[in-house]
Amino acid sequence: MPVATRTLDDRAVRLFIVLSAFFCVNAVLAEFIGVKIFALEDTLGITPLQWNLFGQSGSLSFTAGTLLWPVVFLMTDVINEFFGRRGVRTISWLAAGLIVYGFVFAFAAIALAPADWWVKAAQAQGVGDYQAAFAAVFGQGLWTIAGSLVAFIIGQLIDVAVFHRIRSVTGEKHVWLRATGSTAVSQLVDSFVVLYIAFVLGPQKWPTSLFLAVSTVNYAYKMLAAIALIPLIYLVRAAITGYLGEARARELREQAAG
Repeated sequence: MPVATRTLDDRAVRLFIVLSAFFCVNAVLAEFIGVKIFALEDTLGITPLQWNLFGQSGSLSFTAGTLLWPVVFLMTDVINEFFGRRGVRTISWLAAGLIVYGFVFAFAAIALAPADWWVKAAQAQGVGDYQAAFAAVFGQGLWTIAGSLVAFIIGQLIDVAVFHRIRSVTGEKHVWLRATGSTAVSQLVDSFVVLYIAFVLGPQKWPTSLFLAVSTVNYAYKMLAAIALIPLIYLVRAAITGYLGEARARELREQAAG
């Protein structure tokens, strides 16, 4: 009798686990480090670039989460390529659940009574109240959390739909087109939805001009990042094909396209 192959001996299964884990950890980290806003020009040591849109102006300031979202886009496209709609939807809902799980425990940790000595433990580093700092960093506003989650899920569902619509037309050709095209549409929605929920519907009540200006700048950044990642998409695709073998990789791509 032939020996049955154990589930974790299947390279495709192991690949999906690794891609899913990497996708989820990047999505969760992006949410948590996104509380920090950084100045891109100062980080790069260049003269500030002043944008003027919809009657608003400003420099290039982004959340630290933007460092990781391009990786999430890349993982989405790779999983789309080899595991299809079901694969992307599975990891998207899993990541959303983990984000909620993380924030629940972050708020639970904030609610714990701090030890008296710990509150002043970082005064030498300029942090007068460790508890207040901890709460400020991990206790993001509920409107921001809600906006991020809603935008993330909508963006992922749009991404998978557009990716496979383009794939149905191009077949195996033009990997860059379906990857970048799906990101272009999904992140257009994501960039505007997250800020609308967090800062227009939320307590800050941004004016329409500010909402449109900041959303446009954020979308432009995401698209530049998506274009810059095109060579990496081909490298990752080639590496996966080498790991799985040409025949197995082709089989997965055909199943994903079905």
